[in-house]
Amino acid sequence: MTRQDLVGHVASNSSDNHDGGEGMPERLSLGVAARLSRYLQVLTQAKKMGKETISSKELSDYTHVNSTQIRRDLSGFGKFGKRGVGYNVESLVSQIRKILRTAGQHNIALLGAGHLGKAIASSDIFADHGFRVVAIFDSDPVKIGTEVGNQVVRDISDLHQLVEEEDIVVGVLAVPSHASQKLADELVRAGVKIIFNYSESLLVVPPEVTVHTSSPAVDLLYALYFYLT
Repeated sequence: MTRQDLVGHVASNSSDNHDGGEGMPERLSLGVAARLSRYLQVLTQAKKMGKETISSKELSDYTHVNSTQIRRDLSGFGKFGKRGVGYNVESLVSQIRKILRTAGQHNIALLGAGHLGKAIASSDIFADHGFRVVAIFDSDPVKIGTEVGNQVVRDISDLHQLVEEEDIVVGVLAVPSHASQKLADELVRAGVKIIFNYSESLLVVPPEVTVHTSSPAVDLLYALYFYLT
């Protein structure tokens, strides 16, 4: 996740080869938050590949963020890494998660048990960053009661109860555009404050609710612009 990736930050204590950051700002700018999220994505994959250390040059190669900018971003929160050695991957993953307030586990409600919903439920894309799908909902009687991953698909009428019982903080919409606003309204009424929208629909929500719309087409257009210029 990038851009408005469910981010804030907290001051963190440190261990191993870095010291805790002091005097950090109350909130991250969107630019810093987006870059830290990109670093975290690369670091998480590097950890899964068994890498123990990574240099700012390697992070730059994978994120296309200037290595000087990477060192500047990280130095704002403490002393990370060792000259000539690089950053300890596992330790830096832990620290960035604390800064982005994604340390620990955060529960997700997935709305939509179709092809996209099944792909999301079976993917590590959220689990790798501490997010866990704890409930899946659909309005199709054929899908309700079936299993997707390790979850039984529930009727949307159970949403309010499950949000409270499971302390759900994020709602993921993997539904057709014509159904997305109605289901977004249900998430808002249930108390969910963050909605991740995989449809193309423009959602209208209260100002205290954050919506992030993921569009592969828009991301491709963005990449194509830089390729052509």
